[in-house]
Amino acid sequence: MDDNSALSKLKDSLMEHWNDFIYQVPNIIIAILIVAFGFLLSNSVALFFKKIIASKTQDPLMTNFLSKTIKLGLIILVVLFALNVAGLGGIATGVLTAAGASAVVIGFAFKDIGENFIAGVILSFNRPFNLNDTVKIDDIFGKVKAMQFRYTKLKTFDGRDVYIPNSDIIKKAVYNYTEDGYFRLDFVVGIDYDDEIDIAKQVIPDAVIKSEGVINTETHECFVTVDSLGVSTVNLKVLFSD
Repeated sequence: MDDNSALSKLKDSLMEHWNDFIYQVPNIIIAILIVAFGFLLSNSVALFFKKIIASKTQDPLMTNFLSKTIKLGLIILVVLFALNVAGLGGIATGVLTAAGASAVVIGFAFKDIGENFIAGVILSFNRPFNLNDTVKIDDIFGKVKAMQFRYTKLKTFDGRDVYIPNSDIIKKAVYNYTEDGYFRLDFVVGIDYDDEIDIAKQVIPDAVIKSEGVINTETHECFVTVDSLGVSTVNLKVLFSD
């Protein structure tokens, strides 16, 4: 008798949950449609804002970063709304509550992710470089190709793709070689100790300036300075703009 009673309760419980599921099926289908439509809508809205931002600024890195941020925010809102429509509002509320309650734990666990994202936001508005600028960050030298939520992509001149965390860019010195549209170059020439340094400082710039593509203006002057004293030569550093 006890076994039959237990089976009967189990059956009643399963039927109750099955009926609840059947009752929620239309809402679940609607929620799935909302998510699908929401993803399409988020793409369209992000594209719309991307065009607006692009019309206000000539900075493609900022345009790309802000449009992706808008898209991500819309997707999160759509998913939370769909969960509520599907009758799973408790899950959405629980996720938000848990996120708030465990913010400190998550903050430590995903410290780097959050730090890089915030750094990306800062860089999108106040950045020491633009797309295709030639920069040196720490010991990495190359052209800026993209900026994402977590990293900035550089293409080095030997063909490597380097992904630098945005937080590193905030903390480290950034050398921009082409911020004003000109590329600053230098090379070292060794002369004998018996040679006249002052004459070398006149002859070398004259030869460099006559080279094709070299710019020599008041703000981009070609000049020579003593770099170091070698074993058998005085090393002169020649700086010029291209």
